[in-house]
Amino acid sequence: MPIAPSANKAADVYAQQLLASLGQIPLRPLALEEQHPAVAWAACGLMELTGLADSAPQMCPAPLAACADGALAALASLGPAGALDDLSGARLLAERAAILALHRAGPVSPGGACRLYQAADGWIALNLARESDWSLLPAWLELEQVPASEALDALIVRRGVEELVERGSLLGLAIAADRAPAASVPGWFSVIVDGQPRPNRNGRAPRVIDLSALWAGPLCSRLLQLLGAEVIKVESPVRPDGARQGRPAFFDLLNAGKRCVAIDPRTPRGREALRTLIVSADIVIEASRPRGLRQLGIDAEELVRNTPGLSWIAISGHGRGEPQEIRVAYGDDAAVAAGLSHLMYEATGLHLICGDAIADPLTGLHAALAAWSLHRQGGGRLLSLALSQVVAHCIAFDQPASTLGLHERQEHWTALARSSGIRPPQARLASGTARPLGADTAAVLSGLGVPC
Repeated sequence: MPIAPSANKAADVYAQQLLASLGQIPLRPLALEEQHPAVAWAACGLMELTGLADSAPQMCPAPLAACADGALAALASLGPAGALDDLSGARLLAERAAILALHRAGPVSPGGACRLYQAADGWIALNLARESDWSLLPAWLELEQVPASEALDALIVRRGVEELVERGSLLGLAIAADRAPAASVPGWFSVIVDGQPRPNRNGRAPRVIDLSALWAGPLCSRLLQLLGAEVIKVESPVRPDGARQGRPAFFDLLNAGKRCVAIDPRTPRGREALRTLIVSADIVIEASRPRGLRQLGIDAEELVRNTPGLSWIAISGHGRGEPQEIRVAYGDDAAVAAGLSHLMYEATGLHLICGDAIADPLTGLHAALAAWSLHRQGGGRLLSLALSQVVAHCIAFDQPASTLGLHERQEHWTALARSSGIRPPQARLASGTARPLGADTAAVLSGLGVPC
């Protein structure tokens, strides 16, 4: 899909396409400076994060940084004037790497958990983000004990991509085939339920219940918070947001100012409290597998159908419905599934992880736009956004028509980036400190008439 006569307007064109797909007319002109996608990639820190550790940083021939800027500009055009003026969509993609001081590592993600491996008939991405993932490797590779990390190359190369991905997905591993990106993508979101809309309640700011964790969902609700929403972060006291155990500066950046509620959904009282919270909301953000929520008595489809005006944004790795909804995914492997690493290989001849968990912040930006737009239209819908689907949509936005065109772009864009300057990732300072787990449980629940 061609972007524009001038590549400098890529972010503007992308923003307009996003708004059109949502049926939205901006409240004010898009606030975007003309900037070439290559310059945006180099300036935001993503180029510094992509490439071999001991070689020059690499350009990405897909305009991902421009897409991030366009998504943020589209969101800003629908919200209060000036609310997002201090943000850069492109820089949001790299700020975790700045806080964690991450570096490019070729076929290994900057965070270290995801890696590209050669199989018998292609390549795969395997993301061992959780310590428990290692215990799944013997069943995956039909071994008697957990293999050493240095033995994985020799074990994986003996098996085919399809077998590895199918077995790994069924076991709960975050795994993806490294395949070429699709030439066209149906869209960046899917409508799962089209229920009953309801006008904004007396024009007040929306209440957002954020059931998500880690990066994409919390970034989404943080952006909504900056637009004026009241955000209530809901966690399980048994399994709180895993990002709480990481670098505090990053957790604070995403979660400062949110009210924090702890609810144990395994108990009848906890399930009742959670359902009451959801029904009181204007917008729900969640990133759980649907089956897991249903086992807790939370049926998103049923709640949206029976709660007029409720906007539900479901973030997943690969989408809803069988078999994709059972698959685990994180930002790096989801980007590989979308074709990003294959595109990089075609352009550079190198097997590379692109950026840092790039599907997460890209999806968070798009999810915030979807949520705010849906609420402005009266809500009453369940929308699904998949990490891999969002990245695939960004790639397809402006994919070269031929291998020759891809190589020409890579050469031209790399020269532009070097002439403009390649900068390291940068991060904003958090606006405050995130509330402790459960700090606001009693106040929030009592305000809804729920006994604690």
